[in-house]
Amino acid sequence: MRKWLPLTAVCLGTFMLLVDVTIVVVALPDMAGSLHTSFADLQWVMDIYALALAALLLGLGSLADRIGHRQVYMGGVALFALASLACGLATDPAVLIAFRGVQGVGGAAMLATTTALVARLYQGRDRGVAFGAWGAVSGAASAAGPILGGLLTEYLDWRWIFFVNLPISVLAIAMTARFVPAHGGGAHGGAAGGARGRGIDLPGMVTFTVAAGALTYALIKGADYGWSSGRTLGLFGLAVLALLVFLVLEPRRAQPMLDLALFRRGSFTGLMIVAVLLSVAAFSYLAYTSLWLQSVRGMGPVTAGLACLPMSGASFVFASLGGRYLQGISPRVSLGVGMLLIGGGALLMTVIGAGSTWTVLVAGFLATGVGVGLSMPVLASTAMAAVPPERAGMASGAVNTARQLGNALGIAVLGVVFHAGVAGSLRDHGSALPADALAGGQAGPLIAHAAPERRGVVREMVHIAFADGLRDVFWVSGALGVLGGVVALLLVRRSSAPAQGAPRQGREAASNGGSAAGRDQPQTARA
Repeated sequence: MRKWLPLTAVCLGTFMLLVDVTIVVVALPDMAGSLHTSFADLQWVMDIYALALAALLLGLGSLADRIGHRQVYMGGVALFALASLACGLATDPAVLIAFRGVQGVGGAAMLATTTALVARLYQGRDRGVAFGAWGAVSGAASAAGPILGGLLTEYLDWRWIFFVNLPISVLAIAMTARFVPAHGGGAHGGAAGGARGRGIDLPGMVTFTVAAGALTYALIKGADYGWSSGRTLGLFGLAVLALLVFLVLEPRRAQPMLDLALFRRGSFTGLMIVAVLLSVAAFSYLAYTSLWLQSVRGMGPVTAGLACLPMSGASFVFASLGGRYLQGISPRVSLGVGMLLIGGGALLMTVIGAGSTWTVLVAGFLATGVGVGLSMPVLASTAMAAVPPERAGMASGAVNTARQLGNALGIAVLGVVFHAGVAGSLRDHGSALPADALAGGQAGPLIAHAAPERRGVVREMVHIAFADGLRDVFWVSGALGVLGGVVALLLVRRSSAPAQGAPRQGREAASNGGSAAGRDQPQTARA
């Protein structure tokens, strides 16, 4: 059993960083009440964590190749722990958001190194077992996130969703220092041999981060500033300019953060598009369904988390079955059918109405979960198989960066859609209720503060407006999911790359470690 202790150390960090992607969702209403925060602030608590993961994963993976995966992993866990403590002690929304960003930096360091460590530590049959266990832990983390967040919020306080990371972090660091060697033999020894000579692509990191951050901020604040205002247009302009600089600089870098030549392959480009659309269509609307379940339907954090369990459970089961029994199916078919199911699941939820309860979500959650289970186990491995073996690590990192960025942008875009839907419904019904407060989860106070003779009317209007906003969100999510299915069927092809070296390792990792939530596939297993 001693040989599995290094895997346990790695899985502890994986569990933490993936739980924190979803654990915040059910705690948002309590956070809003405690910190007197706004709708935009609620988005940033979720969004900045995902954005930090998306923007820094590739760069920190390159740093790990240079100085060692173990060192970067332990540093990431330590930073994650300190940021979690600061988040739990925060008494101001700006402080909470800032340290959620720092937490995302630590999470990116862990996410960029976990699969590389597993690949280095285990060989042969043990590697398959290790990646299978790692995938099961990852799936459990995504399923446990909303439930654990609900339990901690309901029976302790929302701050404990951050404090709970501290003992886990201490244990992870202690076990890594004791059981994970700094260097190892074999193909994956140390910091990947020659990769130690690589330098970090600082210009690439800076320009990519600025582009992603400016775009997301513009989407979140555009409704407040006005879409045609100089501030909003300036943010979009900054995002475009930073992206253009990134595209100009990267081909000239000796060791680029992302080799843009990969996008000359139609299959690889298709996979990147699918990765972005999958996160948007399958996961980004969960924040708004949680607000509906708690602030409108009156569910507690625990029951709201349990309402999302059909999707997590279905995706975990089908990811495990698909990785074992669907090896002979073309990735194009798995991804295409999976994305169509994800889109169909969101469209099933468009039947939501003012009188709907949580049961209206079950069929859509199940369909989406099956789609995620079919899509995720093959996404990273297909990306690696679509490129030469020496680019496998970069391809895997690119897929996960696209997925994390898709989640960040999806929350922002769907937030705009949701707010517009709520505001439009209130306007169409001649209601004077404030859209910002309603969309920010303040349905209860709005009803309570109404005159007694008006409460019934206000309550009905709240239910109507929230359902209208969610329906728009589900329509957009469904359309994007179907678009992702079409892209996969048209562009993704079975690769002719040799079934050896890094691509095969990626296939093993993805098939054995497919996760429920899709935030846990092998990332930067740079060798």
